[in-house]
Amino acid sequence: MTVEGTAPPIHATAVAVFGHGGWRGALLTGPSGAGKSDLALRLMARGWRLIGDDYVHAWASGGALFATAVEAIAGRMEARGLGIVPTAYRPASRIVLVVDCVQEAPERLPEPRTASIAGVSIARVALDIRPASAAETLALAIRRL
Repeated sequence: MTVEGTAPPIHATAVAVFGHGGWRGALLTGPSGAGKSDLALRLMARGWRLIGDDYVHAWASGGALFATAVEAIAGRMEARGLGIVPTAYRPASRIVLVVDCVQEAPERLPEPRTASIAGVSIARVALDIRPASAAETLALAIRRL
C-alpha cells in the first residue's frame, strides 16, 4: 500500500490486534536495539499482526491515526541473529497507542500521557520490554483504550 503525499516515514514498528470494534494498533518506538522487533515477534506469537517493522508511514483520517508499512520493507522484519525474514502482515491499521520501548522499570503509577502524530493525539506509555509479561501488558493497555 502506498500512501501518497505523506510525511517521511517514522522510526517505529507497528503491530495490530483484532477485537472490540475492529483492528487497533500500537506504534512501538525507541532507538535501534531497543527491542521493538523483539516485542513485535512476541505479540505476533499471540495473534497480533505486523503492520511494518522499523519504519512506517503514519497519517490522519477522520480524526484517527493510521499506519502502513514502507513499501520497500512490507512483509519483512528483522529477527536479530537471523536477519531479514518474511512475515504475514496487515497492510494498514488504526493506531491507538504509542509505546516507548525501554529497558528499565517505568513509573509504577504514571500520569496519563499522549503523543501527537500527524496532528492526532493518542495515548502514550513507557514499557520495559525485557519481561515476558511485556506483551500481555501492552495487550492490557490496548484493551483499556
